[in-house]
Amino acid sequence: MTGHPLAVFMQHDPQLMELVNQSRELTFVDGALSKKHKLLIALALDAAHGAVNGVRSLAQQALAAGATKAEILEAVHVTHYVSGVGSVYTSAQGLQDVFATEPDSR
Repeated sequence: MTGHPLAVFMQHDPQLMELVNQSRELTFVDGALSKKHKLLIALALDAAHGAVNGVRSLAQQALAAGATKAEILEAVHVTHYVSGVGSVYTSAQGLQDVFATEPDSR
């Protein structure tokens, strides 16, 4: 997939996109849970649902929010426990390129 995954809605339904963007802003603001932790939860949910591109995007966002590789991998462990090995395969596909560009110390 190239371009923004919601491009069709950006073009044809800007009101829906505004709702999606407002929801994202509300969801990922620091609160009782930090933005980093919320992104790790979202990554785990996308892995459980087979959303490779979501795992990739959320891993990049989590790293930018201060997550380490170890924290991302622990989120995958939890996902595996709850949702099974399919989530590990999804995570592997989503994390392959992201981890290739990150130093091992993160």
